Amino acid sequence: MTDTRTIQPGQPSLADRTRFVQAGGAIVGVHFLDDTAVFVLAEEAILRLPKDGEQSRTAIHAGAILASVGDGRRIVTGGDDSSVVVIDSQTHSVVATDARRRWIDHVALGPDGAIAWSAGKTASVRTGKGEVKAIDVPSTVGGLAFLPKGFRLAVAHYNGVSLWFPNAAAKPELLLWKGSHLEVTVSPDGKFLVTSMQEPTLHGWRLADARDMRMSGYAGRVRSMSWTAKGDLLATSGADQIILWPFTGKDGPMGKQPTMLSPYDKRLNVVQCHPEADVVAAGYADGMILLSRISDGAEILAHAPGGSAASALAFSPDGRLFAFGCEDGTGGVVTLG
Repeated sequence: MTDTRTIQPGQPSLADRTRFVQAGGAIVGVHFLDDTAVFVLAEEAILRLPKDGEQSRTAIHAGAILASVGDGRRIVTGGDDSSVVVIDSQTHSVVATDARRRWIDHVALGPDGAIAWSAGKTASVRTGKGEVKAIDVPSTVGGLAFLPKGFRLAVAHYNGVSLWFPNAAAKPELLLWKGSHLEVTVSPDGKFLVTSMQEPTLHGWRLADARDMRMSGYAGRVRSMSWTAKGDLLATSGADQIILWPFTGKDGPMGKQPTMLSPYDKRLNVVQCHPEADVVAAGYADGMILLSRISDGAEILAHAPGGSAASALAFSPDGRLFAFGCEDGTGGVVTLG
């Protein structure tokens, strides 16, 4: 049920704990390097905001930045300049360039310093030792994700997902389902794989036996997915509230109903789960950002509505800081603890 809420005086808010920034361009990603928030802009640059220090801007691409991912120690970006850039706490460097000058539109971080990226139908992996291997899949890559166990990459594409062992000569295993598969994510325990699709639905597989599962009922396409700290719930956008699918037991969400939190009368754009606590951050189309506790639905306002759409959310590795970005370049870092 949709709630046409208004923000009431006295509603719990984190405004007095927020350090705001104006990035000067659309924010398309935000990540942390330890306690430094890094805002990824739509064009060329990143903006670093240390917890105790001045912001700094660095040009890292010669054009649009199309993808970014971070793990608290590294950030990887891909751009329409055909380059893959790795950023750490002090520096950044171009680690790969597509020889055919194609856009780098998806990136992923893997174990032992590995990274992955895609350009057109080609998915590539660079190991921590600098070895690069590549594979072509049946159609343009829709998303990438490393599996948590073993050195294996999931590559989403039209009509399914290819599971590829870059260090093996064998052909990748195919998980088949008709349609256009986009972003892909794997549960932290490695038991389930889920893709968002062009239509308003998710599709999943139980990896032990490739059994299918379908998660539908969305009003729009799911563009954001995030696993809770324990890995037992998958939080998603695609509706006017947070949708959390259960992934406990051997059957995951099959035959179960999702939990729904923080209903609103605007589209939910992006979600991000806290790394330790029972909390999900949700960013909506009018700029409102809420932190919602899963156990009882309690909410606290991180950014008031009335502005540009929320586009990026992140927690620091220790969960003490929270950062957000919006399409108009408004961003902020919130001290939680």
